[in-house]
Amino acid sequence: MNHTPDPHKGSEDAAPHVPDTVAEGVDEEIVESNRRLYVGWQWLLFGALAIIYATFHLVSLNVYPMETWSFRIVHIAGALILGFALYTGTRFAGEASVRQSPPWLGWISYALLIPAGYALFQVWRMNQMIAGGAMRIDPAIEAWHFGYPLIFAVSAAILLSWTYRQVRERLSPPDLVLMVGALAVAGYLILIFSTPLRASTGTAFAPIGISYAALAGSLLILELTRRVAGLALVVISAIFLAYVWAGPYLPGFLGYPGLSFNRFFSQLYTDTGILGPTTAVSSTYIILFIIFAAFLQASKVGDYFVNFAFAAAGRARGGPAKVSIFASGLMGMINGTSAGNVVSTGSLTIPLMKKVGYPGRSAGAIEAAASTGGQIMPPIMGAGAFIMAEITGIPYTEIAVAALIPAILYFLSVYCMVDFEAARKGMRGMRKDEIPLFSKLAKQVYLFAPIIILIAALFMGYSVIRAGTLATASAAVVSWLSPNKMGIREILKALQLAGTMSIQIIAVCACAGIIVGVISLTGVGARFSSLLLGLAGVSQLLALFFAMCISILLGMGMPTTAAYAVAASVVAPGLINIGIQPLVAHFFVFYFAVVSAITPPVALASYAAAGISGDNAMATSVTSFKVGLAAFIVPFMFFYSPAMLMEGTWPQILRVGVTATLGIVLLAGTVQAWFFGPVKTWQRLVMFVGAMFMIYGGIYTDVAGLAIGAALFMMQRKLHGGGGSPQAATSSG
Repeated sequence: MNHTPDPHKGSEDAAPHVPDTVAEGVDEEIVESNRRLYVGWQWLLFGALAIIYATFHLVSLNVYPMETWSFRIVHIAGALILGFALYTGTRFAGEASVRQSPPWLGWISYALLIPAGYALFQVWRMNQMIAGGAMRIDPAIEAWHFGYPLIFAVSAAILLSWTYRQVRERLSPPDLVLMVGALAVAGYLILIFSTPLRASTGTAFAPIGISYAALAGSLLILELTRRVAGLALVVISAIFLAYVWAGPYLPGFLGYPGLSFNRFFSQLYTDTGILGPTTAVSSTYIILFIIFAAFLQASKVGDYFVNFAFAAAGRARGGPAKVSIFASGLMGMINGTSAGNVVSTGSLTIPLMKKVGYPGRSAGAIEAAASTGGQIMPPIMGAGAFIMAEITGIPYTEIAVAALIPAILYFLSVYCMVDFEAARKGMRGMRKDEIPLFSKLAKQVYLFAPIIILIAALFMGYSVIRAGTLATASAAVVSWLSPNKMGIREILKALQLAGTMSIQIIAVCACAGIIVGVISLTGVGARFSSLLLGLAGVSQLLALFFAMCISILLGMGMPTTAAYAVAASVVAPGLINIGIQPLVAHFFVFYFAVVSAITPPVALASYAAAGISGDNAMATSVTSFKVGLAAFIVPFMFFYSPAMLMEGTWPQILRVGVTATLGIVLLAGTVQAWFFGPVKTWQRLVMFVGAMFMIYGGIYTDVAGLAIGAALFMMQRKLHGGGGSPQAATSSG
């Protein structure tokens, strides 16, 4: 991503004028290293396809709804076609002395268009047969004229795409084969699922063609996921798929009776698996909010958010670090991934943090922790919250309200960590002439209107789809009041950006659907539930700790959406079975799926931040784990104090919220060894005990924690009366 270079370079010698903006380029489109950059007619073609894809969803969701399964099949097929068109399977020719593949490899690839095209032609023929009155297709035709050619073409093209190197401006032949394969899969499934044969999935009567189409579709989804999200999710999916056939031979609770090829795959590409909750959410709420985010980006709202954060917090000690917290929280509302949030805001805030005295490791860790918190910030909360609403049946507005106190606690914790470190090291804030005037930015506060309209519409009872559509339209209207007006060209650009941005999350959701399908069809989720039930008989805390470890393990290296979808299928039912309320159980899993992005050894957000800060990736992930420590404690607070999730009376909610807030402040002081001044070892131990008492949430523990906190407060004030002053901080640093 090509952001503007550090705007403060050499600012020490600059004339003392106040800049109008600090952040520029936050809203620029991220161009991944394996993304093609077309020119000419190909740029027009694939740009038009992306616009059509985004527009199709807007129209289907608001004007002309399609049959549910057909809509989801088209949703996935469109992402596959666009994905293979835009993302290469290997390195580009011409980069780092990489040579273009020899012509004969291209001819082999083009030859694969014959079986792929033949399979697509057979879909048309089958359509003619069914239109002519045929009740079902001859299994031999489905196998020999559709299934085998399709599987061969897709498998061979995937293998060739790993080795075929093409220049960045051109589509490679293997990817063209994969695009045709995606069309054939979608065409066949829409055709068959539109007949009574749809009811036969999972039985001996299911057409064998469904299984072949599902196998080819799964291979395409796994390959696209590898290209846009890395190997982690693909490897986990492969392990789950291997379990389908290895499971009958495994000992203990992992064993199960087994499934045949036809029974498993004929159900995998239905609402039991790939077309299930994850795709249901990505095809409605997620795609809509990606379009909303694209419209905000097109109107440069991201730049405004970051500049607003600079004006609000830049002058505080350690200013850029506090800016990163505010900016990442705001950007988290329009950015669907922790790592993406790091890249968009961190390229500006991390260099500035280093400039005021933060080591590269701390700067990267703070940005990673803050960006991860954006995934739990209402009202949008990343995509996982929509999946939670779909799985639990709890209205989305209730989930957003329940997330409010935990999100505040998380960001307060990161803020206190940053503030105490800044005080301990004697760091300065940014000078007045380094940041924009708050009064100037306040005149453009109307740019927050789309988000306010979204929240208001949701709480007025509008559906999520209607509220999201209104917010998207308002983003275009509000832009007319700003310097970045959106005309027809900008709206088309926003739709094109939305179509491109949606590819990763749709691939990830479809891939997570494969895992969910394996879990539901093999019953392994129920066996995990029985294991948790057994642990709960010994200790509920032990069961929760085990659930935490499984949720983090399943989420490592995966985007938030997929991490939560998988953990919700494996872990949440077990927590509900041991007597935990569904909302609490799912929030518990959701939080740990989110913080897996900053949990060593595989921490995507921390690795992205380390790439910008230039520090060691593993050391950055360990530091971000420390900065985001509250996120590992807050979910246990849900269990002991459901009032944290607005479950209870207002006095209970208020008491728990206040004491948990004080507990989080003490916890941050414990970690940073600073309160009003330096904290001795024995005081840190007492602070930790007081923090745990208040975090636990019981009345007696709250009283004890408050007593400890008050005693420490008075002791620190007496020792370090001017505790936060630069002089005290400098002398202690």
